[in-house]
Amino acid sequence: MKKVLICDPMDPDAFEELKSLSGIEITLKTGMDEAELVKTIPGFHAAVVRSATKITKPVIEAGMDLELLVRAGIGLDNIDVKEAEKKGIRVANTPSATTISVAEHTFGLMLATVRNHGQANISMKEHKWEKKKFKGTELYEKTLGIIGSGRIGLAVAERAIAFGMKVFVYDLIEVQTPLAIKQVSLDELFVQSDMISLHLPFNESTKHMISDEAFSKMKDGVIIINASRGGVVDEAALLRALESGKVRAAAVDVFEKEPPVDFSLIDHPKVIAMPHIGAAASEGQKRAGFEVVRILKERLIS
Repeated sequence: MKKVLICDPMDPDAFEELKSLSGIEITLKTGMDEAELVKTIPGFHAAVVRSATKITKPVIEAGMDLELLVRAGIGLDNIDVKEAEKKGIRVANTPSATTISVAEHTFGLMLATVRNHGQANISMKEHKWEKKKFKGTELYEKTLGIIGSGRIGLAVAERAIAFGMKVFVYDLIEVQTPLAIKQVSLDELFVQSDMISLHLPFNESTKHMISDEAFSKMKDGVIIINASRGGVVDEAALLRALESGKVRAAAVDVFEKEPPVDFSLIDHPKVIAMPHIGAAASEGQKRAGFEVVRILKERLIS
């Protein structure tokens, strides 16, 4: 009998199917910090997390029976993958499950920034009628620069094309797609884009990719959208760019530290801030949940 620890909430229907599988014993225990997880993990053969729970080196070292770690989501930055690989523990995720959820969320943030939705909503809730204050612009015929052309980046590109936008993409590999996009260098993307959307993992090569130097190359009045990972954007540099007017507006769903402790960027009037909810659509979470079930069936008990 394989023992599986579910560390974060998952879709109820997927959880019920998981419990019905023969050959595994399911334990649901959420909200654990590292110390509690270190105490809990011994004896379990697999652990399932979303974004809240961190599978760190001490957790992996304590999990002497671990065979499989599953992230119900895209990124693996909350799992110490290198340490898991050293211990011979397989690591899996569900990269396609929430693609549509995040792409639609990103596009919603794009619309919100150009039309001042967040600020206008706050104004109305303060019982004001500031109609002239919130004049915006269209997305139509604007240039969108997408950094990172994986599943989500291309899904955003598809939606942008439908809105009549011109789309540039930057990636380290050649982009293979029938979509009417143009792959360019990073510097050209900075220079040409009216709006820049980030779709990157966080690692040493992407840390603070969007920096003071990067902002200096961008158009005046550029709009920044980050629904990928905190730390890809230097938050202090973004705040300086907003204060100088280099950046017209920003929509930020992810932060260098989550939950944030410094709210200076979030408090800026030209920032729309979200609590990392890009993948938090019921349909996407259901797909992710059933993908976790499939992974456990194939890799743990088959």
